[in-house]
Amino acid sequence: MDFSHDDEGLARQPIGYWSWAAHKATVTHIRAALAEHGLTQPRWWVLNQLADADGSGRARAEVVTLLRGYLDIEDGLEPEIDTLIGQELITEDSRARLRLTPQGHALRTRAYARVARAREEMHEGIADEEFVSALKVLQRMIHNVGGQAWHA
Repeated sequence: MDFSHDDEGLARQPIGYWSWAAHKATVTHIRAALAEHGLTQPRWWVLNQLADADGSGRARAEVVTLLRGYLDIEDGLEPEIDTLIGQELITEDSRARLRLTPQGHALRTRAYARVARAREEMHEGIADEEFVSALKVLQRMIHNVGGQAWHA
């Protein structure tokens, strides 16, 4: 791969531009992979949260709270959850607990395989150590300017 600048030139590049460009390219790639399965990224997040839940499901409010930090959508997560219910991919009981349906499990399994392939495509030629170093640098920059990043 050819880089846009030599190392000295790269050291003077604006991080705002490059972090935005990386975000735009990677999110577009992931969203295209999910679209192959008729999913939006927020709906994918919901399916994943419910796949990790035991048989009792998860409260709607819990799912919304857990995913709030990921959102870059204007209407929030509620319409996405309602769409999944309407598509019969998840159910909601009288206690507002959400669960995957068998169709939801099947779709999540298929989409998971595609998302894993998209991740491999994005990480091609990048060692885990390089990836970890890049994330640590970004986290330090976020911290340095008083920003917040999601933590597991």
